[in-house]
Amino acid sequence: MTSEEKYKESFGLGRTPDPKKTDSALQHALDIRKFEISLYWQRATYFWTLIAATFAGYFAVLSAEHMKDKEFNAYVLSCVGLIFSLAWFLTNRGSKYWQENWENHVDMLEDGTTGPLYKTVLHRPKAKGILSVIEGPAPFSVSQINQWVSLFTVAVWLPLIATVLPEFDLKSDVSWKHAVIGTITLVAVAMMLFRTRSNIVGGYKHTRSVKRTSVIDD
Repeated sequence: MTSEEKYKESFGLGRTPDPKKTDSALQHALDIRKFEISLYWQRATYFWTLIAATFAGYFAVLSAEHMKDKEFNAYVLSCVGLIFSLAWFLTNRGSKYWQENWENHVDMLEDGTTGPLYKTVLHRPKAKGILSVIEGPAPFSVSQINQWVSLFTVAVWLPLIATVLPEFDLKSDVSWKHAVIGTITLVAVAMMLFRTRSNIVGGYKHTRSVKRTSVIDD
């Protein structure tokens, strides 16, 4: 919905105001926003657990003394870690997208019910001194910090993958195994980057075809 007038009309803020409709829509937007934030941190915990376990497995495999093909095993783990980290980064962006969607709804709906409460930010007087830079609050975006951390984790896996890559040799079975895992990893990366867009972005939805059958009684 790109027209502000159509939006206001749809949610009881148009020429004929409907306070009950507006209040209900605002409450739903606030509730879903809180739900999205809760899911955001649950997903972060989920991915951190997987990624930390993969990091631990990678270094445990390399430090093993009697493990056969430990470099190849570490290579597989590093590819898995790369996929987990990229998935975390994209999930962070997707979560932020939908969180902002509901925050924008609150911005539009709150004026007639609570006033510009959510849009109004109160600041304490600016403190002076060097310690205020460390101790005082700052308008950093927690979600953006999390996105940069996840992107950093993606970047860390790249040299770890390169560390355990053997010299490429067409006659070597090891090189072929690495090539297969590398290809699967690249395909997974491409699928996540280009095939995971939500169906409703831009107002687009997949249409479902319904096959109608008629029954004729003899």
